[in-house]
Order: sequence, then structure tokens, then C-alpha cells
Amino acid sequence: MRTPLVAANWKMHKTVQEAQAFLQVFRGLTEDVTGVDIVIAPPFTALTAVVAGVQGSSIAVAGQDAYWQAEGAFTGAISPSLLAHTGATHVILGHSERRNLFGDTDESVNKKMSAAIAFGLTPIFCVGETLEERDRGEALVVLTRQIRRGLDGLSGEQVASLVVAYEPIWAIGTGHNATVDQAGNAHAHIRGILRERFDTGAAESCRILYGGSVKPGNVREIVAQPEIDGALVGGASLDPKSFFEIVAGGRATTV
Repeated sequence: MRTPLVAANWKMHKTVQEAQAFLQVFRGLTEDVTGVDIVIAPPFTALTAVVAGVQGSSIAVAGQDAYWQAEGAFTGAISPSLLAHTGATHVILGHSERRNLFGDTDESVNKKMSAAIAFGLTPIFCVGETLEERDRGEALVVLTRQIRRGLDGLSGEQVASLVVAYEPIWAIGTGHNATVDQAGNAHAHIRGILRERFDTGAAESCRILYGGSVKPGNVREIVAQPEIDGALVGGASLDPKSFFEIVAGGRATTV
């Protein structure tokens, strides 16, 4: 059985001091929580502070992006090697904001995926369609393309251990989340593509998260779907009590 995973994406929020204050509260709330994996992705400036702040707990830390080169003259970029040396174990790749605002493509995300895995990081690989693509009936076509191109060249063993996050772009930061049926159908399609492209073992082992305005009030309904293994949480992860409620909700309905 796949262990649920709930990941916090803080995006461009929280100073070092704010991150430390969050962890003081959150660690106390989650001290006895079991049956769910927790990942926090702070901004790069707070990475080392968060890594230090989760020592002695089961909370993992992720970068919010990584370049595909190990080092070099790439001003402003962070390599997977540098991320790994902070103590981070995961990295978010292909997030819709990176694709839409910073020009990430399926091909560049694929390069990042391979580099992250090579340096021992677990990718949280994001896919999802725009509202226009969904309205045109192209949602599943878009997901198929993103998965096939983004995971090109990876082995079934590598795919089995990574995380996929389905994030309908029209539901991120809008307060609107996909219906249970929409999310469930998308996740089932993603699992099917993984099974077709790799093998049943890889598809069944890979965890698929839902990301799109996840909140304490809707997380239980979302993760009750058989193919949804947790959540990638944005705004609702900035408050420690709110994020704890989401973690507890994800654990309660999937274990």
C-alpha cells in the first residue's frame, strides 16, 4: 500500500525567522502523527534553516526547483547537487508557475528530472492543464504529453520512487478546486499512462498527489479517491495549524 504524502509549497513566502517560528508550532502538532509522509518546500533562502529545524523528525525538505547542470556559470540557478548538500531530499519540478512564468518546457523539465535523480533527490513532478485546454476537451491529452515527455528516458525503477502531482492550473490560488470526479479521473488517467509507458509495478508504487486549492475542509474528500495519494498544498500550508489539519486529514482517510 502506498503511504500518503502531503507536501507544503511555500512558494515565495517566509523569511528564515518565519520559517523557524512555523516549525516550532508545526513540530509540536505533528509529533505523534504517523501513517503519512510530510515534505516542506521553503524558499531557497530558508532551506538550511528548515533542514536544521526538522532534525530529529520524519519531516523531509524539498527545493522548489533545480537546474539540470551540477555547477557552472548559471547566475540565479540552483543545481540538484547544491540542493542535496543543504540536506534537502526532494525537489518540486515542472510546477505550473515555473512553466508559465519562467518558460519551463516538457523538455527542460525532463532534463531537470534526470539530474535530480542522479544526485539522489526525489522529484515531485507536476503536471496539469489550463482552463482553456480543459474547455477544449484536451485535459487528458495534455497530461499524456507532459508525462511522456517529462519522464522520457527514466526507468520503471526510477518512476516507482518519484512523486507525481496533478495540479489543474485553473484551480491553483483561485479558491476553486477540481470536483472529486475530475480529480479522480485525472489521477486514474495518469496511473494508466504510467502503467502503459513503464510497468504495473512502477505505476502502482508511484504516488500521485492532487494540488489545487487544497484546504482542511476538502482534503478528506479529495484523498478518499483510490488513485489520490496525498496533496501538494500551497497557500493553506503557510499556517502551521492549517497545514497540520490537512496532514491529519490526508492520513485519516488513506491509511
